[in-house]
Amino acid sequence: MNIVDSSGWLEYFTGGANAKRFAEPLKNAGSLLVPVITIYEVFKVVLRECGENEALHAVAAMQKGEVCDLTASIALSASRISLQLKLPMADSIILATAQARDAMIWTQDSDFKGLPKVKHFSKKK
Repeated sequence: MNIVDSSGWLEYFTGGANAKRFAEPLKNAGSLLVPVITIYEVFKVVLRECGENEALHAVAAMQKGEVCDLTASIALSASRISLQLKLPMADSIILATAQARDAMIWTQDSDFKGLPKVKHFSKKK
């Protein structure tokens, strides 16, 4: 199973320099998990930058994967992770979801760099 964090989705949608790196997990909807927090983050950015129509298209694409709701169990795990690793809330929720589902995280967010079961790609300009 794979999780692409918000930075990966946005890179893919904008055709950024690392977009091809995120195409592999995103094109395999059968093994794609989508934490609900990534829908929030991506919708917010696309809505701000491109408008509601594009934001809704982005969310529709994201929902081709299995959307993972934020459960009480994930929230508790994320809280522990946040304190232990000093991660922001969204990153902690993504990591807790990945750990609960034994998923690989695909990202270019430096907060995840060096963590197990993470494919981190440095941002290119």
